[in-house]
Amino acid sequence: MHTTLDILKQHVEYRGQLFKLAKSDLLKTYRGAALGWAWAVVKPAITIFVFWFAFSVGLRHGHSIDGYPFFLWLIAGMGPWFYMKDMIQDGANSIRKNKHLVTKMKFPIATIPTFISISKFAVHLVLMLIIIAIFIGAGHAPDIYYLQLPFYMLCMFLFFTIWGLFAGMLSCISKDFLNLVKSVVQALFWLSGIIYDARTISIVWIKTILLFNPVTYIANGYRNVFIDKIWFWQAGKENLYFLIVLIVMYILAIWAYRKLRKDIPDVL
Repeated sequence: MHTTLDILKQHVEYRGQLFKLAKSDLLKTYRGAALGWAWAVVKPAITIFVFWFAFSVGLRHGHSIDGYPFFLWLIAGMGPWFYMKDMIQDGANSIRKNKHLVTKMKFPIATIPTFISISKFAVHLVLMLIIIAIFIGAGHAPDIYYLQLPFYMLCMFLFFTIWGLFAGMLSCISKDFLNLVKSVVQALFWLSGIIYDARTISIVWIKTILLFNPVTYIANGYRNVFIDKIWFWQAGKENLYFLIVLIVMYILAIWAYRKLRKDIPDVL
């Protein structure tokens, strides 16, 4: 509890710097490009188009789902994936990438993954506005179910910010861990129900494992908002699974922080 309070206190004290560093990280990532930070939206848009073309035109498996064109079903789940993918990779690399803040400025280590997460989340918000505009253009206006979108956004932000602290600490000690994280991202995409509905899998134990995956939970949650029109409290087991994984990740992050925070400045 003491460690948690210390981390929260650091976030409050450095809240102004966090948003400034988040803006700096966003600008630095796309510095020198003619389109600037717009590339953060262009890249996922291209990826979505490729998948739409492959499944709707090439393979011709793009049948409608619950009365929605496959393309809309696809982007509802892929929208949050780009934030999650970036945080899985960049969250793990956040402290190592910003080691000057630790070794030269004595910036609180626990807050570094947070401003990286804020930076990625700002891009996510822009992408979601575009996706909402696409739904409106397709004749599906926002409805009351959109009110739960902030809930799933908060769940996503909390989990992957905590992941960033855990993975960022371990990556400072072992670069092999960072390389492992980068290598499993593509596999995680295909195993997380982004381009298929994990809830329809007939093998119970496989479905249960997939529903414990926080990426699956968030993708399903966004589809609850845009496609399925299901309130979050109606997804009882999925909420419980996510809560369990969130608590486990929090415990691991606190353990890593306590164990490694004094060694990281020397290691970096």
